[in-house]
Amino acid sequence: MVIMTVLGVVGALALAALLGVSDAPNAAAALLAARTGSYAAVAAWSVAWHVAGGLLAGEAVARTVVGLVHVGAGTTATVLAAASLTAVGFTWATTRKGLPTSASVSLVGGLAGAGIAAGGAGAVEWGGLVAGRPVGVLGVLIGILLAPFLAALVAGAVDHFARRVAFRLPRAARREVHGGLWLASAAVAVADGTNDGQKAMGLLAVVVSGTASLGAAGGITAPERVSCAVILAAATVLGGRKVVARVSRGLSRGGAVDDLSAQCASAGVVFLGGAIGLPLSTSTVVTSAMVGAGVSGRHRHVRWFGVLQIFVVWVLTVPACALVAAGAFELLRWLR
Repeated sequence: MVIMTVLGVVGALALAALLGVSDAPNAAAALLAARTGSYAAVAAWSVAWHVAGGLLAGEAVARTVVGLVHVGAGTTATVLAAASLTAVGFTWATTRKGLPTSASVSLVGGLAGAGIAAGGAGAVEWGGLVAGRPVGVLGVLIGILLAPFLAALVAGAVDHFARRVAFRLPRAARREVHGGLWLASAAVAVADGTNDGQKAMGLLAVVVSGTASLGAAGGITAPERVSCAVILAAATVLGGRKVVARVSRGLSRGGAVDDLSAQCASAGVVFLGGAIGLPLSTSTVVTSAMVGAGVSGRHRHVRWFGVLQIFVVWVLTVPACALVAAGAFELLRWLR
């Protein structure tokens, strides 16, 4: 049992780091694409606001994540360890290729696979849409799937309006767009730290307490919250520069107005997801918003091959992680 607890803690903290690496472009890519500052300045800005988001986070998303699997207290740590380590391994492998893979999607697939291995299909909260609200694995996946489209639509609409306004402004006033871009990027970082941070916090709290739910664990403690927030924020800088470069230059060639529209739309969608307890993939939301803003200006601003390549990875993530996590659970159960 001690071994599973240690592995669960390692998996949760490693997940926080991988969430930071895979979601590194969220607040940094737009600033770098618009050439508003050096990488060092942008990175420091991103880290500070990611930490703030993690410290201000509630527990709605964490409860949703931990509640995806229902097994006994003696088995929960093994399931969470298998799922988190699988998500870490898959995300690490793909981000090394420069692909902004979603660690959140990997985690959902891992939890489903490990849950089935532990207690059959009945051990997984499959859910769906209940009273118009997404719940369970299917509900989370529906939310993760729809959120990028919503972000793209909102970003396109905002960008269309912003372009008309910016066109009428004097050239000197247009420079203020860069100031707005820094504020919008801070909002994205806070939203990211709030939503993504809770995923690792929830896993860590349950594993450390030795219980089967966040409610039974008594919630997320201050040390658990601080450790996950700091690790996630630091990882956005330490390991994510390659991914940041890909997103900032590889998907869209729009201007500062496009980037500002995309950041505003992304922050709004992620904050909305957090408010209803939906663990979103922030990287998919931000990437899709950048595409939506690019399409609004001119479709040639979007590099469609890069978009297609990323979406193929997302589609393969859930089944691949489910299979790997099921095998990891059997291995960990044997070691226990």
